[in-house]
Amino acid sequence: RVAITAGEYKSYLSCRFAMLIPKKNRRAVYEQLFKDGVMVAKKEFNAPSHPELKDIPNLQVIKAMQSLRSKGYVKEQFAWRHYYWYLENDGITYLRDFLHLPQEIVPSTLKRPAAKTTTAAPRARPQGGAGPKSDDRDAYRSAEGKNVGPGQGFQPEFRGGYGRGAPQ
Repeated sequence: RVAITAGEYKSYLSCRFAMLIPKKNRRAVYEQLFKDGVMVAKKEFNAPSHPELKDIPNLQVIKAMQSLRSKGYVKEQFAWRHYYWYLENDGITYLRDFLHLPQEIVPSTLKRPAAKTTTAAPRARPQGGAGPKSDDRDAYRSAEGKNVGPGQGFQPEFRGGYGRGAPQ
C-alpha cells in the first residue's frame, strides 16, 4: 500500500470523473453564455439536448458551466430543479480571450436599453355636455339615478354560530 495525500486523492478523483466535452460544443455553450450573460439548465442529466442549444446534450452544458463556476467565472443559483448561472466580470474577460472577441462586444446583461425618443402625448378629456363614455370608470362608479344597495325586503338573520361565535 502506498499512502497518498488528500491533495493527490482529490486530483485523482477529478481526473477519474472528468468529462470530455468536444471543443465545438464547449465553444457553442460559451458563445451563448457570453451573448446572454446568463445560462439556465434544468437538472436533468439524461436530457438529449439543452432547450436553447439543440445539438448539445444538457449534461455537457451543466458540466461546462460547473467548470466555469469552479474557476470563479460564473455565479451559480439553484432553485426548483433549475441551475441559473450569471457571468462575473472575470468570466467576461476569460470568455473574450477564449472566443477572441474585441472589447466593444459585451453581454446583453450589461447593455443599457435604448432610450425612447418619442413619448405619447397625454390625451385631453372632452369638455362640455358630451357626458362620460360607457367604458369610462367614472360612469361605472356614479350612482346617479340608480337604486344602490339591498332591496327593501332585505332582512339579514344572524343565528347562533359555531366555534368562537357560538353562544355560551
